[in-house]
Amino acid sequence: MKIICIGRNYVDHAKELNNPLPNEPVFFLKPDTSLITRNRPFFYPEFSKSIHYEIELVLKICKNGKHITENYANTYYNEIGIGIDFTARDVQQKQKQKGLPWEIAKAFDGSAPVSNFVPMDSFHNKNNIQFGLFKNDVRVQDGNSGLMIFSFDKIISYVSKFITLKMGDLIFTGTPAGVGPVKIGDQLDAFIEAETMLKCKIK
Repeated sequence: MKIICIGRNYVDHAKELNNPLPNEPVFFLKPDTSLITRNRPFFYPEFSKSIHYEIELVLKICKNGKHITENYANTYYNEIGIGIDFTARDVQQKQKQKGLPWEIAKAFDGSAPVSNFVPMDSFHNKNNIQFGLFKNDVRVQDGNSGLMIFSFDKIISYVSKFITLKMGDLIFTGTPAGVGPVKIGDQLDAFIEAETMLKCKIK
C-alpha cells in the first residue's frame, strides 16, 4: 500500500505559495508510516517549528492497473475520503533552496491523517464535491473538486504511466488555498459536503 500525493492542483494554492502552475500533475509519495487513522492525534515533531495543514480529498484505488487511459480511470476508484497532508514548511523551504528532494518535509511519521471512506456514488457529481477544514472551530480552507487543475481521472491516468496502482493505494488529490500553521493544542476538523469526516488533535 502506498500514498500518492498531488501537488499544486488548485490555482489559488499555487499562487499563495508563489509556485508556477503545472502543465502536468506533480506528485510525490508518502510511506504507510505517515498514516493516522481513526481520529488519532498528531504529535508535533521535534525537527520542525512550522508544521502546516493542507486538506485534501483522498481516493482509494479499488483494483490494480498501469497505463490506464483517462476514459477508464473512473473504474479504478469507487470510494473517497478526506485527509490532511501535514508539511514541515521550514524544512521544505530549506530543501528547495538547496535544490534537494523534500520528502523529508512531507513523508514523516504521522504526516497523513485520513478519514474513513464513503462510496463515490454517494455524491451526485464527482466534479462538484465541496470540502474544507476548520481549525479551532474557524473555517480556514474551502475546496471543490470542480476547481482542481487536474481531475481525478486525469491524475490516475497520469500517475499510472509511471507507477503501477494497486488495490488499497491512496491518492491525495491536492489542497485548495488557505493552508497555514498548527500548534500544540489546536483542533482540526475536516468535512466533505455537510459531514465532518475527520478530527485531529495536535499534541
